[in-house]
Amino acid sequence: MKAVAQHSKMTQQFVPLRDAFLRWQCRVRQISMRDNFGRPDGAIKPRLTLNRDSEPVGNIITVLSKNPSHSKTPEMRHMVQSIFDPSQRRDKAIQFFSEIYYQKPRQFSDTLTAAFSPDSPVAEVICAAKACSLTFDSYGQRFDLDCIVSTLTKNNPLFQATWWHNKLFNPHLLPDTVILGFEPDWSRSSAEPNFTTNIIGELE
Repeated sequence: MKAVAQHSKMTQQFVPLRDAFLRWQCRVRQISMRDNFGRPDGAIKPRLTLNRDSEPVGNIITVLSKNPSHSKTPEMRHMVQSIFDPSQRRDKAIQFFSEIYYQKPRQFSDTLTAAFSPDSPVAEVICAAKACSLTFDSYGQRFDLDCIVSTLTKNNPLFQATWWHNKLFNPHLLPDTVILGFEPDWSRSSAEPNFTTNIIGELE
């Protein structure tokens, strides 16, 4: 509970690196939807290491979800449940995410998520470490995020947002899919090149 309270206090403050990362993520994810048909690239698939001096565990596909007060999970669930053809569902999802979904970075949680198959040995290793580093490196920008790792319960809003998001693109997603949350410690994270307040500008 103490960690949650500290994180809540942090997110209420203006954190330049955090806001810069969210703005960048919204831009690159919209590009992925509009230009690459939703295929994840280095801006969405960070390199994961258990500490910065170790060999990478691999790359994971992350999801950026809106805060519960701005949730679009009901809309995603409706698309999954009402469109039965997987290709039509994917096309509708790409249209949905390409339009205005990513236009207001301040509506998004800075806790990233990733889905793993049930009993995934990779997920077990990450959870056992309880912390990791995520390196995003694409479009001439790099972010190194030191993160606390947690296993999300099914009633967690970020679990629900991630599961229905992924179900739009993967009709074979299993009900027992494991979803991990990666909560950045912004005081230990960095960007290259660095962002300044002028570069960040105003976020909606």
